[in-house]
Amino acid sequence: MKLLPVLFAAIVSLYPSSGNTADYVAPRGPDGVHPDLNGIWQSLGEANYDIERHMARPAMALREGPMGPLPAKPVLALGAVGAVPPGMGIVEGGPIPYKPEALAKRDLNRKEWLDRDPEIKCYLPGVPRATYMPYPFQIFQGDSSFFIAYQYAAAVRNIYSDDPGPAPIDTWMGQSVASWDGDTLVLDVTGLFPDSWFDRAGNYHSEQLHVVERYTPMGPNHLAYEATIEDPAVFTRPWKISLPLYRRMEPSFQLLDFKCVEFVEELMYGQWRRHPLDEGKGAKP
Repeated sequence: MKLLPVLFAAIVSLYPSSGNTADYVAPRGPDGVHPDLNGIWQSLGEANYDIERHMARPAMALREGPMGPLPAKPVLALGAVGAVPPGMGIVEGGPIPYKPEALAKRDLNRKEWLDRDPEIKCYLPGVPRATYMPYPFQIFQGDSSFFIAYQYAAAVRNIYSDDPGPAPIDTWMGQSVASWDGDTLVLDVTGLFPDSWFDRAGNYHSEQLHVVERYTPMGPNHLAYEATIEDPAVFTRPWKISLPLYRRMEPSFQLLDFKCVEFVEELMYGQWRRHPLDEGKGAKP
């Protein structure tokens, strides 16, 4: 048993101490003043399943009735593929502070996830969900401009350096305005379309959503990401998520096309075929 403390100390020594990251000074970017955030980044974890801390569970069942080419069967029929893996969550300070009526809607969203989640229909993921989906994204940083491209659904964000005022319309990815707080890039995001979700667990928002993102270099190959969420129509107070982002290190790594619209056409519009598909048999002649 005396070996256990020694073994534990050896394992801990393999990981960098948290104090080292506080002293990290990132290389300067194209403007020579602020950190260089250029690169392809990705999150690790289970946040896209559920941003709150959760145990493993089966995905909720479909509603009864036809759903395009999918059979009206419980997700349990998919076995482990349809399960939700456990996750520590990325929400700080406990559960999301829903208003009671909003929590009831979240629970219904979760129950009818396969019918309601915008990800299934290849709608753009919105902010902040685009950041922690299981796909890479690329930050392009110029002298005074930013552009973010996401592999999922070819989503993009053209970041304003000067505030143009209120967004003229709501969009899936919203309107983002950049500023700096020391070495932290701050993106103020408004004008977000209300139909995006935070995850597959039905966590949602209204058209009043306001997100403030913070990207801070913590080492040569990872960023600390934080997002403060404010939506007085759905939540009783602002709340925050936080997670690390990691640089993709593979040689010659690049974003690839994941234009998923073609994969959901049958799901969304198959019922209007002149000759509907027979499951597993293809179209009728």
